[in-house]
Amino acid sequence: MSPDHKTESVISKKAYSFALEIINLYKHLSTEKKEFVLSKQLLRSGTSIGANVSEAVSGQSKRDFVH
Repeated sequence: MSPDHKTESVISKKAYSFALEIINLYKHLSTEKKEFVLSKQLLRSGTSIGANVSEAVSGQSKRDFVH
């Protein structure tokens, strides 16, 4: 296992944990506070981090990673 692989795993785990927290916050905001517009945007932006990490990890070259 390379050091980079271990780092990617930590980043993926943190992104996943963050997304779960964002989902819980979204549920709270939409049900308890009846806030729909900003909470929906928060949900989209907070959960997209995982997709960005996944795409960066699957980049085949440094140029792909930077893009």
